Amino acid sequence: MLYKGVNATFACCSIQQLVALKLSLAISQAILSRCPSCAENFANIYCQNTCSPNQSLFTNVTRVFNTTISGIQKQGVLEYQCYYKQDFADQSFNSCKGVRLPATGGYAIGAMCGKYGSTLCTTQRWLDFQGDSSNGLAPLEVSFKLVSDDTVIGDDIVPLSETTWKCSEPVRGSGDRCSCPDCPDSCPHIPSPTPAPPPFKVAKKSKDQRLKMVSRRLTSSEKLSQAIQNSLTRAFSSWGMLVASYPITVIVISTGVVIALSSGIVFIQLTTDPVELWSSPDSQARQEKDFYDQNFGPFFRTNQIILTAKGHPNYTYDSLILGKKNFNGILSMDVLKQLLILQSKLQNIEVWSEKHGRNISLQDVCYAPLNPQNPSRSDCCVNSLLQYFQNNLTHLEMTANQTVRGQQGTVDWRDHFLYCINSPLSFQDITELKLSCMADYGAPVFPFLAVGGYPGEEYSESQALILTFSLNNYPSSDPRFDMVMLWEKRFLEIVREFQQEYADNYSIAYMAERSLEDEINRTTWEDFPIFAISYLVIFLYITLALGEYSSCTHLLVDSKMTLGLGGILVVVGAVLSSLGFYSYVGLPSSLIIVEVVPFLVLAVGADNIFIFVLEYQQSEQQPGESREQHIGRVLGNVAPSMFLCSLSEAICFFLGALSEMPAIRTFALNSAVAILFDFLLQMTTFVALVSLDARRQKASRFDLCCCVRLEKRGKVKKHKSLLRSFTRRFYVPVLLNSIVRMLVMVLFIFMFCMGIFLMFNIQVGLDQELSVPEDSYMLTYFQYLNQYFMVGVPTYFVTTGGYNFSSYDGMNGVCSSTGCDNNSMTQKIQYATEFPKESYLAIPASSWVDDFIDWLNPVSSCCRIQTSGQFCSSTDTDQYCSKCMKLTTDTLRPDVEEFNRFLPWFLNDTPNLNCPKGGRGAYDTSVQLGPDGEILASRFMAYHTPLKNSQEYTAALKVARELSDNITASMRKVPGTDPSFRVFPYSITYVFYEQYLNIAITGFVNLVFCLVPTFVVCCVLLGMDLRSGFINLLTIIMIVVDTVGAMALWGISYNAISLINLVTAVGISVEFVSHITRSFAISTRPTKLERAKEATINMGSAVFAGVAMTNLPGIVVLAFAKAQLVQVFFFRLNLIITVLGMLHGLIFLPVVLSYFGPSVNQAWEQAQQQVVGSLAMSNPAFEGKQSTNGSVSPPHFQPLETGSNSRGNHEEGKGLDSKNGRVWTATMKEELTCRTASAPGTGSGKGMQHPASTVEGNHISRTGQA
Repeated sequence: MLYKGVNATFACCSIQQLVALKLSLAISQAILSRCPSCAENFANIYCQNTCSPNQSLFTNVTRVFNTTISGIQKQGVLEYQCYYKQDFADQSFNSCKGVRLPATGGYAIGAMCGKYGSTLCTTQRWLDFQGDSSNGLAPLEVSFKLVSDDTVIGDDIVPLSETTWKCSEPVRGSGDRCSCPDCPDSCPHIPSPTPAPPPFKVAKKSKDQRLKMVSRRLTSSEKLSQAIQNSLTRAFSSWGMLVASYPITVIVISTGVVIALSSGIVFIQLTTDPVELWSSPDSQARQEKDFYDQNFGPFFRTNQIILTAKGHPNYTYDSLILGKKNFNGILSMDVLKQLLILQSKLQNIEVWSEKHGRNISLQDVCYAPLNPQNPSRSDCCVNSLLQYFQNNLTHLEMTANQTVRGQQGTVDWRDHFLYCINSPLSFQDITELKLSCMADYGAPVFPFLAVGGYPGEEYSESQALILTFSLNNYPSSDPRFDMVMLWEKRFLEIVREFQQEYADNYSIAYMAERSLEDEINRTTWEDFPIFAISYLVIFLYITLALGEYSSCTHLLVDSKMTLGLGGILVVVGAVLSSLGFYSYVGLPSSLIIVEVVPFLVLAVGADNIFIFVLEYQQSEQQPGESREQHIGRVLGNVAPSMFLCSLSEAICFFLGALSEMPAIRTFALNSAVAILFDFLLQMTTFVALVSLDARRQKASRFDLCCCVRLEKRGKVKKHKSLLRSFTRRFYVPVLLNSIVRMLVMVLFIFMFCMGIFLMFNIQVGLDQELSVPEDSYMLTYFQYLNQYFMVGVPTYFVTTGGYNFSSYDGMNGVCSSTGCDNNSMTQKIQYATEFPKESYLAIPASSWVDDFIDWLNPVSSCCRIQTSGQFCSSTDTDQYCSKCMKLTTDTLRPDVEEFNRFLPWFLNDTPNLNCPKGGRGAYDTSVQLGPDGEILASRFMAYHTPLKNSQEYTAALKVARELSDNITASMRKVPGTDPSFRVFPYSITYVFYEQYLNIAITGFVNLVFCLVPTFVVCCVLLGMDLRSGFINLLTIIMIVVDTVGAMALWGISYNAISLINLVTAVGISVEFVSHITRSFAISTRPTKLERAKEATINMGSAVFAGVAMTNLPGIVVLAFAKAQLVQVFFFRLNLIITVLGMLHGLIFLPVVLSYFGPSVNQAWEQAQQQVVGSLAMSNPAFEGKQSTNGSVSPPHFQPLETGSNSRGNHEEGKGLDSKNGRVWTATMKEELTCRTASAPGTGSGKGMQHPASTVEGNHISRTGQA
């Protein structure tokens, strides 16, 4: 500066002027000292102007006044011109233009350039602000004239050109240079990040792996298959006969068990908190959230209004300060007054609380950063444009006359607004209005929180006004939680009234913190009738479809309404028993379980009901066979298949419960137990109901009113099922035609390949718009939020305990000012903001460490000590207060003792004009101190870029974690750092979007857990039939893959709800596939094609009626639900699952079995041969009739149509009754068929009935010798 050495330094100023200069520079030094070259250059300007012995060469006094001092007449200067070389001025400005304010992430130059802010600031404007007496700091007017090298001024004026230091070089060649955040030239080279692929697809494409199946005939497995089948058949037959014999007893016992289990629902814990539903307590995000909440409290509650105006044209305002500026029509006096009325009404809310017995007002629940203990209404954090006027109508309407550069005019609210958006930290603007820009609660209001929808940084062209109330976030167990809920309810009511009253003038989007949960609860109850209608439709279908109607007169006798209702009640009982059971053991439940599990269990239960009832209706009761024996025989035929499916699905869901996601785990557990209970109730209660219904129908009693009966009728002729007949006569011949089969294989392989391609391009996530109904006001808010907000959610970089902030290296590892490490924490965050598209960070992190160091700087008046050793505030005029630290030529850092002593003072110092670096409000809740002064936790706040959808929220989390891990690795290298110390990012949204970081792996693992048991159980119960198990597994995989592909086409994103439905899809697919696969596997038809036809006829019709047609009517009803989640993830997705399951089970599976199905099980053939041999040797119809090869040969051959309602090896027929001329014959085709003929030697066809005729419609193939 002026110092030229001992005896060579001269100053043209008095001691009083030096003291005044020192006090004046103290304010700027508190901000600029973090960059030594800037602080030096800036101070040099004032030193040269005030004290330079050569000041007469570059200054020109233009205005003076006369005054008397100590009786002596003197002239005082009011205004002068100051001539600088352009290069000197530019170099001084350039050294300061990058210096940041850590508390805001903005630039210090913004507060030193007045109305222009940092964006529009230039060298000339910067100096003009310094010489403008209206800024509240300059004592007189100074007009700075910048002169280029080739300009001659005259009048012996020599422009000042002194030595300056670049921000990237140390002052006078020694000391520290400015750090990277304050000086771009000091930054190391930062390579641009490599472009990343679009974030968070399900997985990367991998090459197809062809599965090779090696099939070999194993005699032991075939014997095992027969043994398992015979054991299951005998067991279920005996059980069915026992239950049918004592139906009332079974029903009473079953009902009692169901009631006992269901009673546990009174202890149910219904989880509605999304965090508890979708985030595991052991997950990283949950642990980080718990740490944050424990140390800093929950993130405050937001209540927000976004307002746009109708019919207000844009206009141009000719500002006396900034010239012509374009203004959007919403920035007009009448709109602002209306907003002020609304804001005042909301601030004055008082709502009566019955629980607390008093009125609840804003100050009871508001977030008050500067006075949290006993806030007044003006202490509450309310952010809006009106805070630039302290919410004062008088301030808003103020005007003043002002002269700027000889131009006289009027300034009003628009000039103040233009000033404040560029310098929101100013305590007084430069207009004659002399208003502060600070909010009435004592903090700055950044323009991106007050206005929205502006291009670049042209805030005057904003299309929307933003009004935000911040409230304290109390846990639900806190009595104050009820207060805040009441206040928010009244807030919503007032805003809704305003919206209705001014609908013609304004468009309003609004929300309260409670809004999302309110809307979800509202739509849940509104859609309850939809679910009820859905179940009613399913009940009506089951009732009508189960009936076997013989005549109109006996319509009520043949009806199966009671039986259908019983089947529905069995499903309901299973679901309630599952809920009650887990309520007893303390497992929480959720609305997803209530909505999804009944559909799943109904799909399984209805299929089993149809298979059992249709088989019973088509089966003839044999002579000498009781009704109970008949029911037992039918149950023995069908129950093994029902057991196969139910066991596969139950194991599938039990393994799915290994998921860490709470919602999926509880869903899987409830589904597994509900399916097991459903199977047990079908084997007990429903079998008993069938027995009672059969007794009622035989007695010709009405269905719904069993006390009314008709006359008994004779034996009713069995009618063939229309669906079964259609399947046999039309569907199967067309489907299994050789050309159609090839087309089906090509089509389904193409679908599978397309499903794989689309699966890798499905969107991952759940946009919050889908969580509310279509008529919700929240949809407008989400739209406005994405359209008008120019900055994203705040994110905090949180440090855990174990880092020594008080050490020299510890401070340098965090801070970003001069002397700090180039790879410090805040430096790295600053680097990341240079690439906002990749880092999703828009504003650098505020740093309490930087502001604490600046606060300690002795050139400022912030940290001072009274003679008693107590803190001396910057507003205290006690002349005996001394500076906390001494001036030093080294980098300013406190020692450990000073750090621990002064940090609490800093955190409790309220910022003011004399000391803008006080930490109260900005940092007092950001540092958690232990009992011994150690720092247990701290946080550094930054802002994300605007995040529009789930993919961007998830990508932002991923990048923030990568950055935090990098910071952690660097800070652990600081001496004395605990190895367990870490830095992690926290934002209120992270806990919801963490699941999408690994949901692909989670989904894959869950689906594998579900698919494996379907393969294993199928193989084991079919006697280690690997080929059947593989085909079964492959078809289910194709259904799941094609479902995901269809989701991508229909705009259904992949998320936790989708995953629950995909797990459900596996269970429903088992129903579509396993019955037909088993029917094919145990068939003894000679060719695969014939076995495929038989399986499709026997099982396809029952599966279509029991699964597809049970689900579809109920699913279609869900399309009318208001909740978008129901429409998308229950209607659309369940429709896809059902349709694709039906197509694969009834079209693809029969075709693939006809090509690649397993060969006939020889064990079954041998068993059938033994039955045929026994039958032929004892039947008189075969006596003396042998062919040349020794086999029984009938006189003539007439085959009957084949087919059965059984699960594999039964012919459709009317039994073996010799009175009707029906006999079993062995043909030259090695096939035993039933024909109509007179048995030889019996005359009129009356012969002896063979005991084997009690095996109704039994088909036996490849008999060989009889």
